[in-house]
Amino acid sequence: MIRFGYSGLPPDEDDAAFLDGLAAEGHRAFELAFVEKITWKEQRCRRFGDLAAERDIRLSVHAPYSAVLTDEDEERSALWLSAIEDTMRLANVAGARIICVHLGNRHGRDEETLMKLVSERLQRIAPKVEHLGVGLGLETAGRSSAFGTLEEIALLVSKFSFVRPYVDWAHLHAIGQGALATKDGFREVLGVLREHFPGWMIDPLQCQFSETRFGDKGEIHHLPYGEGTLRITNLVAAAQETDIGLIVISEARDPESTEAMVQELHETVRRPEPSRHARRLGSGRVELPGPIHVTPSGSGFVPLGLAHPLVLSNIDKPFFPDGYTKGDLIQYYASVALTLLPHLAGRAVVMARYPDGSEGEWFYEKQAPDHRPDWLQLAPIHSKHRGEPIEFVTAPDRESLMWLASIGCIEIHPWLNRLDNEGRPDFAVFDLDPSEGATWAQVVTVAEQVKAMLDRLGLVGYLKTSGATGLHIHVPLDPVHDYRRVRTFVGTVGRLLVSANPDDITMEWHVSKRGPRVFIDHNQNAPGKTIASVYSVRPRPGAPVSTPILWEEVDDVQPGDFTIATIWDRLQRFGDLFSPVLAGGQTLDAAEEELGHE
Repeated sequence: MIRFGYSGLPPDEDDAAFLDGLAAEGHRAFELAFVEKITWKEQRCRRFGDLAAERDIRLSVHAPYSAVLTDEDEERSALWLSAIEDTMRLANVAGARIICVHLGNRHGRDEETLMKLVSERLQRIAPKVEHLGVGLGLETAGRSSAFGTLEEIALLVSKFSFVRPYVDWAHLHAIGQGALATKDGFREVLGVLREHFPGWMIDPLQCQFSETRFGDKGEIHHLPYGEGTLRITNLVAAAQETDIGLIVISEARDPESTEAMVQELHETVRRPEPSRHARRLGSGRVELPGPIHVTPSGSGFVPLGLAHPLVLSNIDKPFFPDGYTKGDLIQYYASVALTLLPHLAGRAVVMARYPDGSEGEWFYEKQAPDHRPDWLQLAPIHSKHRGEPIEFVTAPDRESLMWLASIGCIEIHPWLNRLDNEGRPDFAVFDLDPSEGATWAQVVTVAEQVKAMLDRLGLVGYLKTSGATGLHIHVPLDPVHDYRRVRTFVGTVGRLLVSANPDDITMEWHVSKRGPRVFIDHNQNAPGKTIASVYSVRPRPGAPVSTPILWEEVDDVQPGDFTIATIWDRLQRFGDLFSPVLAGGQTLDAAEEELGHE
């Protein structure tokens, strides 16, 4: 998928006619350029966004040039941050998914100093913007004096769920002293992007394109298209060969350059296979970012471009009643890997295997099977029952996730503690499981009551759909409590809630005695007990995914809203809402005192 448009502001006349003109010229993207100052109110942004959506034109918004993140002056910085917040709010109203922000000048400061300063600025605005569903795109620097290499942006992206890369190809070309004069130059940068950013974040890749004159310190000024060495045909060819979608915004200073680019673009766009014998891993029933290509090998297929060797079998085997295949499942886990892997890092994994798909026989498996690949990392954990260690699987990389899916492991179940913190979980979990006859409305009510109790106890909990019929609430903890304390805490809170709302909540262990109520299972907080990981697929129609949600939206969410097909737009808008769970930062001491625990 390749969209092209340009950056500017429409005249203060007829927005519908302006957008009709864009569509007639072949433009499917447009950047609202509030580069001098923000001149629109919410009403016009909303109207313009609705009109653009009707014409399938993807919007982005450019923040004022002055709104940088590296200004040390606190008074000015407060103004710049306010401008960024306003830009993101207007982008949200307009339905735009990303804004563009310049990081600013280095002024002789080292990377560590700048990273600390920019992180502080982003942390300051995070509570106001992180839930807007708009990415804060950091534009790549075009001069050696500017902050914002791809590596620096990647580090900031890893810290803040709402931050995104915003690639300016002219800037990279200038910084690289003409490095993008060929298709191979673009391919190399796209490879770096694949390495540093999750697929959903860069596919499609939001980027800017223009010709540029450069010197030994980087960009000097823009040039009319054709007078420099950048060619949009090389970008398009590299993107097609690496299977990355593009949203290209022309930043040319003259309309003739934009017209020349779009003409070349339309003449170039095609869909080649990467090689004569290769095919996509997935079935094509669902578009998944970062598609893996495979080549035949005996009775199976070998994925291309992996760090570890892997042979996949039966990739076209139907695995869900909707027609999604085993190959789709493997591709999903490859696509979501960079987002999921931090939640599995350093943890043993229990496999929930469905060799014949979601409607077939299934079983849990702890011991890694004998037919595992040699490179798979294992975690021996002593079993009192067996009297010897069980070699659990771990999933430190994309290839491990793909292998798990290839053996029919639809669900991923990580332990609650990391391997280096044996017996000390780093989160407590409230597993809200509706019994037969209970409604989704009851599940939502119980979740809100758990949150109210956590608020009263001074604890923060993060919510996700189970991917089935319930909800999971994770309370991040420093790994200082044993399982007994964590389980007791969850049990005490659960019993208090049962006494307050016995019509909706139960902790009755016997299923037949629960009635149409929501079961709070505090016993999930025990050594070796697991629940489906965040971003795990569940074996149900539609291939639903256990997905983080905001507390503010719990009333509007339905259990099947998020699937392997629909989760990507959400990730593009919100990033990983569960990343705070990894940070810990809480203990149960004060809450236990409040609850009367000794």
